[in-house]
Amino acid sequence: MATTDKLLKAFQEFDAANGEDPNTEKYMGNSYPKEVLYAIRMTEKLNDFEPEAAEALRLTARCQHICRWQIPRESYDMNRTGYLKWRQDLKKFHAQKAAEILEKVGYSQDTIDKVSFLLQKKSLKKNEDTQTLEDVICLVFLEYYFEPFAEEHTEDKIIDILQKTWRKMSEKGHKAALGLPLSGKSLALVSKAIA
Repeated sequence: MATTDKLLKAFQEFDAANGEDPNTEKYMGNSYPKEVLYAIRMTEKLNDFEPEAAEALRLTARCQHICRWQIPRESYDMNRTGYLKWRQDLKKFHAQKAAEILEKVGYSQDTIDKVSFLLQKKSLKKNEDTQTLEDVICLVFLEYYFEPFAEEHTEDKIIDILQKTWRKMSEKGHKAALGLPLSGKSLALVSKAIA
């Protein structure tokens, strides 16, 4: 899929917004604002998983966590209800932030609406782009964030999370997940979860 100047400009604007993330992550000897690194990983994974992805999907992958630190999980009740409310509010917040940037860059309302639709994960399992986005999110989680996450939780909780993750993915996503460069320990947990 051709990369337009407008797409690159949107990526720059998304990365500039995410560049204000006070949380950092070390990767390959460099330090990154956490959400910038996540956005780059999302773009790289989408390019690998679905090289012909439409522009709206490419935009969505890059801004999936836009300015996420501004609505911390701790600002909601630390229970399932609080977690679900936080997730819903984040989706709306990401859609609004992305819309402001896309409008500034000069995208049409149609593209802005598509990105908003995808950011809110509408029609999962029914809409091909929503499903591709979810697959990419799950693949990025499994490759880069699963192992540190697993170290902080009980095996029962990890298995539960992996099973929920697996249910959200497509067959193509499952195949890609089993080809990820996971450690022996992580692969054993995934195998146990999907058995």
